[in-house]
Amino acid sequence: MITHEIIGDDMQAVVLTLGVNDVVRAEAGALMYMTESVDMESKMEGGLLGGLKRKLLAGESLFITYFRATGNGARVAFAGPYPGKIIHLPLKGQQMLCQRDAFLCATGNIDLSIAFTKRLGAGFFGGEGFILQKMEGTGDLFIHSGGTIVPLELQAGERMRVDTGCLVALEPGVDYDIERVGGIKTSLFGGEGLFFASLTGPGRIWLQTLPFSRLAERIHQAYRSDRDEVTRDFGGTLGKIGDLIGGE
Repeated sequence: MITHEIIGDDMQAVVLTLGVNDVVRAEAGALMYMTESVDMESKMEGGLLGGLKRKLLAGESLFITYFRATGNGARVAFAGPYPGKIIHLPLKGQQMLCQRDAFLCATGNIDLSIAFTKRLGAGFFGGEGFILQKMEGTGDLFIHSGGTIVPLELQAGERMRVDTGCLVALEPGVDYDIERVGGIKTSLFGGEGLFFASLTGPGRIWLQTLPFSRLAERIHQAYRSDRDEVTRDFGGTLGKIGDLIGGE
């Protein structure tokens, strides 16, 4: 029997304890550590076509890594690629839809595939919500998100608008669509992007407070700002040196 423990606060990891021949599948590059009695092997989930779909559509690795215990008490641990939380979702024959880079690891018989959204508008304008991963089967699923997790339960007919990057996972009973953010002025200057994800219950959804795309954009902006400042300072210094050489 596989047991697990999620450790840490804002930079979490999940530690799984395995029995003989127990298997865990994980996203390539997610491994933190494993004990000596664990063997690992990389496989192309679903063959070449399945691997290419994961790579080209979902932005994931071509390969899934399998970890098999060769003795009792073997341990293997996985961590997310950026600060955030790990969500444990026990599946019992049901389906779960997750954002495309959320998968961390899974135990049991859980099928991993790509799920396109139901409506064409969501496909063209959904941003990070365009391609969803479909997880279906029986076992323990662990997904990673950025920042803090906000789980919500939508009642039948209850509707919520969410930033597309903040949507981590949803149950298949939740209706998903895309709608424009306010008027033209709000869309262009509101700083919230052009579209929201419109979610209608019933069902559970999981949101994240810090989408990786938002974090990356802030880092990129800071980098550009610092580089421009250095360029200005360096250019000004060169200009003064030029003036001195020119006799100014």
